[in-house]
Amino acid sequence: MAQAQTTQAGTEAHGGAHAADATFPPFATETFAGQLIWLAITFVLLYTLLSKLVLPRLTGIIENRRTLIARDLDEAAAMKTRAEEAGTAYEKALAEAKGRAQALAQETRAKLAAESDAKRKSLEADLNKRLAESEATITAKKTEAMSHVRGIAAETATAIVERLTGKAPAPQAVEAALDQTQA
Repeated sequence: MAQAQTTQAGTEAHGGAHAADATFPPFATETFAGQLIWLAITFVLLYTLLSKLVLPRLTGIIENRRTLIARDLDEAAAMKTRAEEAGTAYEKALAEAKGRAQALAQETRAKLAAESDAKRKSLEADLNKRLAESEATITAKKTEAMSHVRGIAAETATAIVERLTGKAPAPQAVEAALDQTQA
C-alpha cells in the first residue's frame, strides 16, 4: 500500500507540474503566427489541388453524366413517339382489317343467300315439274284403271254367278246389269 501511495504522489507531481507550465498548443499565443502561416500554406495548397485536379475531373464526370442522361431521355422520348405511332398504326390496321372482314362476311352472306335462293327456286321448279308429271301419270293410270274396271267387274260378276249357279251368264246380260248399276 505504501508503494501505491508513492506512485500516486509521483503521478500527481508529474501531472501537476505539466499542467501548471503548459497550455493547449493551439491556444498558446506564442505559436499563433506559425499556425496562421501553416494554415494559409495548407489552405492555398488544398485550394490549388482541388481547383486544378479534383474539380475539373468532377466537372467532366458531371457533364458526361448530364450528357448521357440527356441522350437517354431523348432516346426514350423518341422510342415513346415511335411506340405511339406504332400503336396508332396498329389500331388503324386493326380497324381496317375489321372493316374488310365485315364487308367480306356481308358479301359472302349475300352471295350464299343468292345461291341458296337460286337453288331453292330451282328445286321448287323441279319439284313442281315432277309433281305435275306424277299427277299426269296418276291421272293416266287412274283413267286406264277405270277403263279396265268395267271389264274386271264383268269378269268378276261372271265368275261369281258361275260359281253360285254353276253356269256362266250371257255376256249381254252381265253388260246390261252393269249398265243398270252405273245409272
